[in-house]
Amino acid sequence: MKKILVVFAAAMSLIACDDKLDLYNPNYPTTETFWETAAHADAGVIATYNALALEGTYTRSFPGLSDSRGDDVQGNSPWGDLVLVGRFTIPSNSDPVMWIWRDHYLVATRANQVLKYVPEIPDEQFAEGHKNRVLGQAYFLRAFAYFSLINTYQRIPLITEPPVGKEAYYPETATPEAVWEQIIADLQQAESLLPISYAEVSGPDAGQKGRVTKGAAAGLLGKVYLYTKRYNEALVQLEKFVKPGGDLHGVYSLMPDFRSNFNTIHENNAESLFEIQFSAEGGTDGNWTGEPNANWRQFTGLAVTYAPPGDGFGGYKDYEPSPGLYRAFKQEKTVDGKSDPRLLVTITSYEPDDNSTEVYGREWPYASQTVRYIRKWTHDGLGILDDAPETFETGGTNYRILRYADILLMYAEVLNELDRTVEAYPFIQQVRERAKLPDLAVTKPGLSKSGMRDQIAHERMLEFAIEGQRIHDIIRWGWLYDADKLAALKERDSDFDSWRPGKEYLPIPFSELNNNRKLSPNDAN
Repeated sequence: MKKILVVFAAAMSLIACDDKLDLYNPNYPTTETFWETAAHADAGVIATYNALALEGTYTRSFPGLSDSRGDDVQGNSPWGDLVLVGRFTIPSNSDPVMWIWRDHYLVATRANQVLKYVPEIPDEQFAEGHKNRVLGQAYFLRAFAYFSLINTYQRIPLITEPPVGKEAYYPETATPEAVWEQIIADLQQAESLLPISYAEVSGPDAGQKGRVTKGAAAGLLGKVYLYTKRYNEALVQLEKFVKPGGDLHGVYSLMPDFRSNFNTIHENNAESLFEIQFSAEGGTDGNWTGEPNANWRQFTGLAVTYAPPGDGFGGYKDYEPSPGLYRAFKQEKTVDGKSDPRLLVTITSYEPDDNSTEVYGREWPYASQTVRYIRKWTHDGLGILDDAPETFETGGTNYRILRYADILLMYAEVLNELDRTVEAYPFIQQVRERAKLPDLAVTKPGLSKSGMRDQIAHERMLEFAIEGQRIHDIIRWGWLYDADKLAALKERDSDFDSWRPGKEYLPIPFSELNNNRKLSPNDAN
């Protein structure tokens, strides 16, 4: 059973009852009447997952606004906000900026309720280990929400309890150190409580794919250590995956075909540590900006917002690959003299030498053979054709959050930062080998620490293009404040011409600053 994102809005709609009557409407449970059974606990954590499939999380806005700020993607949309964000000139009253803030805090809020109330439910209500698994998932989901928030908004409030009293609804901005420490603590808890898989557990989650696992928590914790430059801790964490004897060694592996990570056939595969579950089936209403209801369809909007334009394609082409991304894919030939196979998984491009002359199964429909569109996350090449724009809400491809390829390249980066550069080569080569690229130890032997940093950055750009990671890599590497690196960014993507210090982050939504005087603006406001 794959899909766990069952709509359960009522579980989180905790409305106060009348104490005098001591009666309640079962359709609108309260805090006092809801958190009583294991089924309630599981419904609560499912509701938390649900908030990952909203407009401001992974249905559309968050991936789009993250991608467009990197040097791999440019905005090209009639919706001005989507173009402005890529140029680092986004206004603080932008709807997508507000949706991302709102929906990520919804994830954290629902996780807080699970962590507050599930421990109070008697243990005998649960199958063996089920209670710990519910709590582990909630710890991960809260950490994941705050990881995304702090990387996107720079300065954020940290809320770890359901609000009690009026003042609780007006939290103050936390220090970055406090946020990162909470993320680390939550992920440590999640890793200790979660199973490697749900294949052999007992309870309502038995056999379900898509739930958070020990590997997801361990992998994200390794990434957090890397982002915060705790390289020794990151080394120990990531060695759990790559060293024989590690708790998670052999659990994950690279899929032979890179394309398997971006279609519906190979979801929750051997390379995937965590992904957001989507479905093209069921429901009649799209999950855009409102609350889910019984008719909610859990599709991903990326299938249309990234898709190429044209009659019958239904694509908005809100974003396009940058010229620099295309050139990066062309820098190196495979061992058999062809283009990097990841190019045509990532970009819709006219490449007759690589047998690419079609879009959605039709001969190249555009007057120019040099225009390029995004292919990753769309239906192009998957045998699915949207016959008309009104049928576009059929994107069922899960959004991959963390892949084993990332574990390998993060581990290589950590080795390099710890002055163990030579040891980094084989882990990079595992990723290159799938792309049929020559042995890096032969083509570029003896790289310096600085040279290896640049090589890893190049490898990450190609492997994780249009996966929402590039802007966070650019920020954590300090490239925007290095004159040479900034010049290179501008050469790859002209959107960086209008970047100004601090504008790499999304601004704190104006409505939040206006309503809560305890919040501090960030450098983008």
